[in-house]
Amino acid sequence: MNGDPVAAAPAQRAAVVFNPAKVSVQALRSAVAAEERAAGWASSAWFETSRSDDGLAAAVDAARSAPDLILVAGGDGTLRAVAQALAGSGISLGLIPTGTGNLFARELHLPLNDLAASVTSAFDGSDRPVDVGLAVLEREDGTTSDHAFLVMAGIGLDAHMAGHTNERLKRRIGWLAYSDPIARSVVGNKQFDLSYRLDDRPEVTSRAHTVIVGNSGTLTGGMLLLPDAVIDDGRLDAVVFRPGRGSGWTNIGYRLAFNRMLHRTRFGRLLASVTPKSRAIRWAQGTRMSVRFPEPQEIQLDGDTQGPVTAASLSVHHHGLTIRVPRAALEA
Repeated sequence: MNGDPVAAAPAQRAAVVFNPAKVSVQALRSAVAAEERAAGWASSAWFETSRSDDGLAAAVDAARSAPDLILVAGGDGTLRAVAQALAGSGISLGLIPTGTGNLFARELHLPLNDLAASVTSAFDGSDRPVDVGLAVLEREDGTTSDHAFLVMAGIGLDAHMAGHTNERLKRRIGWLAYSDPIARSVVGNKQFDLSYRLDDRPEVTSRAHTVIVGNSGTLTGGMLLLPDAVIDDGRLDAVVFRPGRGSGWTNIGYRLAFNRMLHRTRFGRLLASVTPKSRAIRWAQGTRMSVRFPEPQEIQLDGDTQGPVTAASLSVHHHGLTIRVPRAALEA
């Protein structure tokens, strides 16, 4: 032995990406500091989102700081921007959900409306790989843009809800705020023409009211929209509403109301196997979907409207992100 002291391993360090409009920064800093002390981590680096950037630039800067963990405090929109920046990076993400929907956090059974529990889960949880949806959107002028999504991409009713729901009302009464745009959309029954292709299958030309492609199947309020969707199976699930002008909405309403029973219970699966398929609502699965519209249609990604597009190419990055979840959730 030469008597030289053994060099201590450098302390681990986190980075925090936060939306100051969505979280109490003082409470967040206090909770993070408590977990740093308990775990023996160095002080975290902090990166604030801005009105001109929904979190993409902050996430890129956070990754450049080479952290062992990135905490994301914000709603589904902030998380979507961070996912776009960090997909494939291998950096673990700890989610501090603070929005009104938090559909992705609900799918992973993360703590909701409990900042301290969320921070503890981020520092002390287990890693779970999840899929990331990728969207290439084409505009009427021929330009394209790349985006990520974690929950759903929607055209028609879904995009209308995202773009025309009163934000103040949404903060006050949550998912019930969507009832007005839903009712208006159903009564108006506005439909559009489209051509779509799923994987290498033949292209289909159709007329629809709503098209939704998702990585997670449950809507706000607990409605099961995509019954076969799994957040880490390497596949995207799609549903198309084609109500026509007759009793289509009745059939759609019936299937959505009873989806959870029909797909999550033995009796329900038996009942579904003998129930005639409805042309008004169809489901499909694949790894990529391309869709094109003769007239521009509005599209939303994880609840954020992206404006009108003439085409979209949707695919999945299998296990593109690593999310910290409570240990109990991973063991369940």
